[in-house]
Amino acid sequence: MGLNEPSLVTPRAYKVLFLILGRAGMSKELLVLFKNLPNRKGFRDVHVYNAAISGLLCCRRYDDAWEIYQSMETNSVQPDHVTSSIMITIMRKRGNSAKEAWELFEKMNKEGVKWSLEVAGALIKSFCDEGLKKEALIIQLEMEKRGLSSNAIVYNTLMHAYCKSNQIEEAEGLFAEMKKKRIAPTSATYNTLMDAYSRRLQPDVVEKLLQEMEDAGLEPNVKSYTCLISAYGRLKKMSDLAANAFLRMTKVGIKPNSYSYTALIHAYSVSGWHDKAYTAFENMQREGIKPSIETYTTLLDAFRRAGDTQTLMKIWKMMIREKIEGTRVTFNILLDGFAKQGCYVEARDVICEFGKLGLQPTVMTYNMLINAYARGGQESRLPQLLKEMSVLNLKPDSITYSTMIYAFIRVRDYKRAFYFHKQMVKNRQVPDAESYEKLRAILDVKAAIKNRKDKSALMGIVRSSMGLLKEKKKGKKDEFWKNRKKGSRFQGGQ
Repeated sequence: MGLNEPSLVTPRAYKVLFLILGRAGMSKELLVLFKNLPNRKGFRDVHVYNAAISGLLCCRRYDDAWEIYQSMETNSVQPDHVTSSIMITIMRKRGNSAKEAWELFEKMNKEGVKWSLEVAGALIKSFCDEGLKKEALIIQLEMEKRGLSSNAIVYNTLMHAYCKSNQIEEAEGLFAEMKKKRIAPTSATYNTLMDAYSRRLQPDVVEKLLQEMEDAGLEPNVKSYTCLISAYGRLKKMSDLAANAFLRMTKVGIKPNSYSYTALIHAYSVSGWHDKAYTAFENMQREGIKPSIETYTTLLDAFRRAGDTQTLMKIWKMMIREKIEGTRVTFNILLDGFAKQGCYVEARDVICEFGKLGLQPTVMTYNMLINAYARGGQESRLPQLLKEMSVLNLKPDSITYSTMIYAFIRVRDYKRAFYFHKQMVKNRQVPDAESYEKLRAILDVKAAIKNRKDKSALMGIVRSSMGLLKEKKKGKKDEFWKNRKKGSRFQGGQ
């Protein structure tokens, strides 16, 4: 390179490189490049530092990003509003509280960092994620007092927080406020509302929002249609409409994702169409879409409802083969599916396998296991399960005792049924009024029969001792004895 030719090693080149390496996940190379940053004035620039911090944010190297931020003070680099917004986001990702993020901003604000839309947006997001919606609204108000107008992103963040708390009316109010301020809603705005109404089981409202979205010139995406599929799928006898929504999505050229297929599988599951649920699962795999843990859990639930333990076991083995780690929900669905069919050996296997993942048994776990042994004809081993619970410091609840009582009633072992009822009352684990009334009605009938038998036996003893028992009627004599003369025995001997 000639002496008069411009150098390629410029602050701008470093900024671009930091962002490229960050998006590529090459954090090690980024850190090496930053440590070898030329010690010249142009390179000790806030924009260069912001690019390095942003790159590490993309790589999820939050601690390293924090170290670079702290080095800004050492190298006399003044942070700006972009630094502030990035650091607030990093704090949220690291698990720092919204209060700590606010304190950082206050510190930077005293040092000359001004309010900006990016900073306010990052703060609002931090407070909304913690469910502190009122505080987020106060920040929005303060932002607007300073002449910074809210945009669609700020409103989307606030609406999502309210919808997450099932406060759709407040979210609708923010939606109306957006329109009043002539802030154009985005696809994310409509998707947030559609998801909320989907969880409220109101597919008709989701359909209206989808139409309004199209009228506004916005194209519905895969998330929009997934909300619609889910809205229909959560209702019984509407699985055909969920399937129709899925077809509508594919017809307009939108490729389904794992969430779309999971919603469709759930729709079939709710209506008892487990065969169709499995077909949808196979289609998903055929299209090269990798099933998520939610997909597997939903499919397991379909066959749990159908009582098909063979397919339940098949799907579970598939999960193990594909190294898909289940959640507590997956664990309970599998256990309940085997328990209701009396497959106590398989139920034990599930507990053992999930124990390896760190999912330890709970009271609910043992309630289902007791049910498995009871339905599998192993009621004699139920007291042993209570001892296991005691060893694990698990206190039996009303469901535990009710399951035990019904198990012994089923095999007419009323003595043990009454004993565990007594234990249930003694330990103050009585179920809700309706369930307990039903249980007591069954026990009262059995108690009445038992007492009636005891009373009959007791009265028989009393009457016998008093000589009040009626004599038994003699049966008719044989004709031979009827015609036989008295003393004939002696006459025959003469």
